[in-house]
Amino acid sequence: MTLHRSFTTARLRTWLLALACCSLAAIAQAQALPAKFDPTRDAAADVRTAVDQARAQGKQVLVDVGGEWCIWCHILDKFIGTHAPVKRLVDQNYVVVKVNFSPQNRNEAVLSQWPKVKGYPHLFVLDADGKLVHSQDTSELESGKDYDEARVIAFLEKHRRAK
Repeated sequence: MTLHRSFTTARLRTWLLALACCSLAAIAQAQALPAKFDPTRDAAADVRTAVDQARAQGKQVLVDVGGEWCIWCHILDKFIGTHAPVKRLVDQNYVVVKVNFSPQNRNEAVLSQWPKVKGYPHLFVLDADGKLVHSQDTSELESGKDYDEARVIAFLEKHRRAK
């Protein structure tokens, strides 16, 4: 009887551990922030998740507003990904959240709480409490048909959280 009971207990522990791992994976996936501008996302929930992550990680939030239709949005993504000093500053100091703006979803409820956007992409910096720190017109960071590394770095350094 003891052998049967311990076998059952061991099996139950294994099953509970597997269930817990699956639950954690589901929670992590549900809280994953979008890598693209997705009109089907709940932008308010994504911003809340980013603020929570920023608070936990001691970072600021970088809200990237744009759309998959926006060429300059793709140029900015590529620029950040291919300029190591810029990527390092973003990764170390910001939780990035993409907020879609398109005919399918203008996300007016979220965007109306911040200054009006004149063009895309547009960046908002929020602190770890979700308070607006800065609104950045990205055209000021451009150089020719790309972005200027020194300007982008200056922007990121100026608005990162003091440590």
